[in-house]
Amino acid sequence: MSTSNLSELKARLRSHLVEVARDRDPYLATGGHFYVRQYLRDRLQQWGRVETHLFHLRGQPHENLILNLPARPDAPHSLPPLLIGAHYDAVPGSPGADDNATGLAVLLELARFFAATPIRFPLRFVAFDLEESGLLGSRAYAEYLWKKREPLRLAIALEMLGYCDETPGSQSYPAFLNYFYPDRGNFIALIANLPAIGDAIALSRQIRKTDLPCEWLSVPGRGFLVPDTRRSDHAPFWDRGYRAVMVTDTANLRNPHYHQPSDTIANLNLDFLAQVCHGLICSLQNL
Repeated sequence: MSTSNLSELKARLRSHLVEVARDRDPYLATGGHFYVRQYLRDRLQQWGRVETHLFHLRGQPHENLILNLPARPDAPHSLPPLLIGAHYDAVPGSPGADDNATGLAVLLELARFFAATPIRFPLRFVAFDLEESGLLGSRAYAEYLWKKREPLRLAIALEMLGYCDETPGSQSYPAFLNYFYPDRGNFIALIANLPAIGDAIALSRQIRKTDLPCEWLSVPGRGFLVPDTRRSDHAPFWDRGYRAVMVTDTANLRNPHYHQPSDTIANLNLDFLAQVCHGLICSLQNL
């Protein structure tokens, strides 16, 4: 991608962040939560019909938003969809710029790109609610698919994508992993279950070709041996036996603004975010 195209991508990502990075807890900031959900619906509707997956918590309805994009015309009709998701709720008192406005901004730009440039797999974009309340939106949707016995090629959760720190020692890890990975928080990480290890390797290889540092980790079982690997919307898909990968800047293992009022756009690296988005476009085209 040329410098000018990266600059345009960065500008579009920023425009999404301005709309989404606001207090949007579904109970304590209902106005912001409604606004962001409607913003996502309006943008996704540019590329197709947006479906609603309804689920309930304590008798209250909540919505996951779904956009399905077809595969390219010459692709086999029997291929299962590749799901790409990001959560739109945030913790109380935080604008959630990194967590997870960045994931939503990239979700929208991926949908924009692949609506015009289909790949060999159908794509399903999902905006999940209630991730911060225990992954409830993705848990409800994964269970819904599992009960229908609906296959997925792969589920990808976009979880915090815009914080970068080149300082030595800026990256921390769960126990023992620091011996195997860089100490600078300047890479994007892919966290996969064992069935998705091949996908993680393939995605990371393509992302690195765009000059973005990328590291991958595969965890056995459903990730309970390293609990930090389960902290996003990929985990319910692991639990239901699907191949799934989390794409992340590693959250509080790098970002000191995690779940704080200071998680603002000003504390993001938008050049890094644009590189992540570009890297995902390239890697998905070659999956």
